[in-house]
Amino acid sequence: MSGDHQTLALLLFSAFVAATLAITTWVSRNRHGSAEEFYAGGRLFSPMENGFAIAGDYMSAASFLGISGLIALFGYDGMLYSVGFLVAWLVVLFLVAELVRNCGRFTLADVVASRMSERPVRIAAGTSSVTVSVLYLVAQMVGAGSLVALLLGGTSEAARSWTVIGVGALMVIYVSLGGMRATTWIQIVKAVLLMAGAIAMTVLVLTRFHGDVNQLLNTAAERSGHGKDFLSPGLKYGGDWIARLDFISLGLALVLGTAGLPHILSRFYTVPTARAARRSVIWSIGLIGSFYLMTIVLGFGAAAVVGSDEVRKSNAAGNTAVPLLALDLGGGAGSTGGTVLFAVVAAIAFATILAVVAGITLASSASVAHDLYASLRRRRSPGAAPGRDCPSPHSEVAVARVAAVGIGVAAIALGLLARDLNVAFLVGLAFAVAASANLPVLLYSLFWRNFTTRGAVWSVYGGLVPAMLLVVLSPVVSGSPEALFPGVDFHVFPLQNPGLVSIPLGFLAGWIGTAMSTEPPDEAKHAETEVRALTGAGAV
Repeated sequence: MSGDHQTLALLLFSAFVAATLAITTWVSRNRHGSAEEFYAGGRLFSPMENGFAIAGDYMSAASFLGISGLIALFGYDGMLYSVGFLVAWLVVLFLVAELVRNCGRFTLADVVASRMSERPVRIAAGTSSVTVSVLYLVAQMVGAGSLVALLLGGTSEAARSWTVIGVGALMVIYVSLGGMRATTWIQIVKAVLLMAGAIAMTVLVLTRFHGDVNQLLNTAAERSGHGKDFLSPGLKYGGDWIARLDFISLGLALVLGTAGLPHILSRFYTVPTARAARRSVIWSIGLIGSFYLMTIVLGFGAAAVVGSDEVRKSNAAGNTAVPLLALDLGGGAGSTGGTVLFAVVAAIAFATILAVVAGITLASSASVAHDLYASLRRRRSPGAAPGRDCPSPHSEVAVARVAAVGIGVAAIALGLLARDLNVAFLVGLAFAVAASANLPVLLYSLFWRNFTTRGAVWSVYGGLVPAMLLVVLSPVVSGSPEALFPGVDFHVFPLQNPGLVSIPLGFLAGWIGTAMSTEPPDEAKHAETEVRALTGAGAV
């Protein structure tokens, strides 16, 4: 890219980073340092504010860069990601939002532990939450690296690596200094910018084709190199039975995974009531639904305007389709309009990544401090009087800040390793793990009267371990040119997404663990949890 692209985009990057750091600094001076302030922003956000923040948390680099890229490369089959990500919110709205807000305080483990033995359940749920969060973070790191590599010429591996490191450092600063309040406002600003950018790009694409969607699709099919097959199912997930099963597995993961994502569940604790949580979801569905409809136009627009081959040449995984589309719509390389639009879109995408990594890092560091650290502290002093064996809120917050640094380092390392994979595909893996390990234990805890502590622990590990093991033994890691380690082949599991196998295993493990429990379920705790979940009585 030209020096003008680089200069303008870097100036816009810097402006957004400066603005978000200013928000973080301001919030850090006006906070009380309590756990409720750090984890939940004092529960003071309105449904509209939280709805925008949820949308900002959810519409990640996978949405803006990855899904559009997959549509540009695979047409109809890439569009399935948009449908899956959107439909998933119906599960959240009808089954999860209000009940989670009433039953928990800060994390997923709060909901499960409300009627179980706390220590084993918190350790299991905390471990799962951190694993899902790190996988999700990796996708954002890969998106950031691809974006800046394109900006600096498309082949700058050093720039890509330093970008991943820089994003990791910024996310640690956001979380450590500002907590949930700063993270929420960063996500709100990002959601507004992203929606404005997507609307502008969608209007430009439709204007290019005079509002004729049929012409857009036909041109995309012609320039894709696949003809009419580009607009039909099966280009990526058709053919043999393995590809078809992979499609089913991906669909299950996308539809069921959202309700198990730690950074989405934690957003329900930032509003004062369960009713506000439900209204937040309604706001977010409107924003997210509109956005995913626009990603379909942008994906097919990239195929029609830029061409699938050009997208693939720039980035084999398709992560640069939208910036390339912006460059062409603005007037092409070297034009003032192309330079400005490319820089604006690149800056919005970078803002998207920064906001999402902040939310995920906060959720995962909360799991480390509030679930894992607190549980281990209780174990070291089993004979202490009730209430005295619990770490103080201030020590929890301190641990959460330290955990943010450790999680940032892990995400940076994995982001450097997985830099050539599509970001939407990477997020699909995180959704599969969330649907396998977190969703079964959450639904069982909320709706099954006889669910026990052993069932909860078995449910988490029974979904988490198979999901991770199947990913390691899949073509994602070895045995294919696009794998993490293309030079070796130890894959034995044929599917790229483990959800088809690991999600049922998570539910089955929870049922078997409950059936084999020697201690009966605590009826009193279940009754208390049920009343609180349905009425909000006693909710924090």
